[in-house]
Amino acid sequence: MTKVLTAKAVEAMKPGAARREIPDGAVVGLYLIMQPSGAKAWALRYRAPDPRKLTLGRWPAMGLAEARTAARAALGHVSEGGDPAADRKAEREARASGRDTVRALFEDYRRRKLKLLKAGDQPARMIERLMLPTWGDRRVQAISRRDAIELIEGVAERTPVTANRLKAYGAAFFAWLVARDVLGTNPFEGVKATRETSRERVLSDDEVRLLWKATERVGYPFGPLARILLLTGQRLGEVAGLCWAELDGDVWRLPAERVKNGLAHVVPLSAAVLAELEALPRIAGGYVFTTTGRTPVSGYDRAIRRLRSAMAEVAAEERGDPVTIAAWGFHDLRRTFATGCAALGVPVQTAEAVLNHVSGSRAGVAGVYNRHDYGREARAALDRWAAHVAGLVQERPANVVRLQV
Repeated sequence: MTKVLTAKAVEAMKPGAARREIPDGAVVGLYLIMQPSGAKAWALRYRAPDPRKLTLGRWPAMGLAEARTAARAALGHVSEGGDPAADRKAEREARASGRDTVRALFEDYRRRKLKLLKAGDQPARMIERLMLPTWGDRRVQAISRRDAIELIEGVAERTPVTANRLKAYGAAFFAWLVARDVLGTNPFEGVKATRETSRERVLSDDEVRLLWKATERVGYPFGPLARILLLTGQRLGEVAGLCWAELDGDVWRLPAERVKNGLAHVVPLSAAVLAELEALPRIAGGYVFTTTGRTPVSGYDRAIRRLRSAMAEVAAEERGDPVTIAAWGFHDLRRTFATGCAALGVPVQTAEAVLNHVSGSRAGVAGVYNRHDYGREARAALDRWAAHVAGLVQERPANVVRLQV
């Protein structure tokens, strides 16, 4: 009976005069290869349908547990009719030519399909952020349904809504490849959607104060990005993609192609927002929030973690004890803005105008006959909200006015 390897036994193994293959009794087909030089590596032997060998990685960079995980994943691919060794060889060839990689074909998809769609930027950004880092250099023919499930499940652990959007965008991309005869089947076909729950997270006044102080520690670009999101109530993609050319004095003119509902939008800018913009660096390329000058900022999940960590640090320093900050996302700042405006007595139709929501008084028949743009009211609401936030940050009630004596 083949012995089950242990990490201690693998570490203690000494080389001999000839190359050896030591099987692992825990995973059929997994071997530790011992070279006369003392070098050790993991390999998997399987049939597909002829005998195949797949090198998994070198020890100790790949430990025993990692080798077993990799071997089981490869055997799962074999059980679905795949051939991991052939896929790896084809991927190396594809990487050299660049023709059939996910990244190369996605660029073709973006140019031929997404650029023709009014809302094409959103799926492009999501695929770039969540799919290409993992799959970009792989051949599309090597992407299996198991890969698609694992990708969606990984995203769903953090944000179920985003996982479902990524599933839809990924399925559309691979359907396009099937239609062009690049693939025979769509790996997203049959992948179940993730159950979504209604989001109700609103930051409390104290959390708004902590967030503001945290943004000062985090700095550019995500510190001022979070402050402008909070002060304006606009969508993350719209603020993150803000260009200097869209700013016109004390208003921000959002073109229709950059707005989720396809309606051009004018956002009055409070003095607080103008001060934020004035303090920002001007990086060549035109984007207000960028690290490359060529594209808007990305990496939102990491930015949220940094901001939450900084909030906890500020709170712990103030209170002398560790503090846990409940999870929140950038979209929750938009909800916090809307909720805060309601608490300040801002009429619903004015808040809808600021948020560029086509609902309630701005939808259906009411929207047809009500052509008022609420520009003056929107400016007053944004100024009132900015004053409220300033009051929170200064740790005194927003409705208290210091008298000059």
